[in-house]
Amino acid sequence: MQRRSDIGTAVIGSGFIGTVHIEALRRIGVRVTGLLEASPELGARRADDLGLPRAYASLGELLVDDAVQAVHVTSPNELHYPQVKEILAAGRHVVCEKPLALTSAESRELVDLAGRSGLVNAVNFNIRWYPLNQHVATMVRAGELGDVRLVTGRYFQDWLLFDTDWNWRLEADQGGTLRAVGDIGSHWLDLTSFLTGLRVEAVMADLTTFIPVRRRPAGPVLTFSAERAAETVPVEIRTEDTASILLRYEGGARGSVDISQLSPGRKNSLSYQIDGSSSAVAWDSEQPDSLWIGHRDRPNEQLLRSPALMNADGAAAARLPGGHVEGFADTFGAAFTAVYADVAAGRPSDRPRYATFAAGHEEMAIGDAVLESSRTGTWARVNRD
Repeated sequence: MQRRSDIGTAVIGSGFIGTVHIEALRRIGVRVTGLLEASPELGARRADDLGLPRAYASLGELLVDDAVQAVHVTSPNELHYPQVKEILAAGRHVVCEKPLALTSAESRELVDLAGRSGLVNAVNFNIRWYPLNQHVATMVRAGELGDVRLVTGRYFQDWLLFDTDWNWRLEADQGGTLRAVGDIGSHWLDLTSFLTGLRVEAVMADLTTFIPVRRRPAGPVLTFSAERAAETVPVEIRTEDTASILLRYEGGARGSVDISQLSPGRKNSLSYQIDGSSSAVAWDSEQPDSLWIGHRDRPNEQLLRSPALMNADGAAAARLPGGHVEGFADTFGAAFTAVYADVAAGRPSDRPRYATFAAGHEEMAIGDAVLESSRTGTWARVNRD
């Protein structure tokens, strides 16, 4: 088995998320061989900014570099499918940002290709890797909540509140047919399925676009940028700003989630409550070191993240001692530690806790059902074929 420091990894994209990937890889001791950007000029500039040894001129050049054993794909959504397909064909392990593809047919193909290749394949549903979420997943499997009956919550942000807010994700041909659900709702759905061990069977969805026309800047805009462009053009928006979804889970549990990218003051609030037959848990990503545990016949509890107080899986995901707050960027290091244990072994483990391509396809299949339900106004079953 290799040591992590002997593994060479390249990263495609160096924007907000790509930079988080690079920093997390360095933190866990994986060698970043270089990056690929939209142009050689941008790549050279960003490689210099980030202190990387190399900027690749093309994906082909990246894949003939024998030092590269794994590739992280953090490019715009429409590039995920063709890039991942080429990377797998070249025999490299892959970590891909969500969504895995723009359609469920594409994601199904990538699952099949990855399975036949025997390569490590992961989708970066990093929110699983907050230590308290790893702790909760083990609590549920140990029966500490009893039978799961109800799963509720939200994922609210405000970065697209104004009609002058713009990002490539607003355009369906680049970001996908679903925007709020695909971009952030997929995180909530993946996380709660991971925590409960339950799969969504059917959905009833209401999608709304409150800002039907936005003003696109004449020049480029960075994700989460507060800048307002002086020159804009009106663009009709065909993707949803908000969603309300009822959920039926296999086995009889029920749920609901509200998703919004227009909720003033909510910068990145993913919250859930899981109600079991004996106890409940609740968590919010804006207060990630605190877990509420509810009881009927004894006082409720508040568990503050501490490796000394969590179960073994929660403690293993923690990067810092109790009282030292862990946040978003820390989850990447925890997730990649699990992924690179498998890369070092040369193959996926039997039951990885990180999200595989199968989990990425799961979210695409749920998305199809959400779109169908919104169109028909009826319940829609999730078709995973």
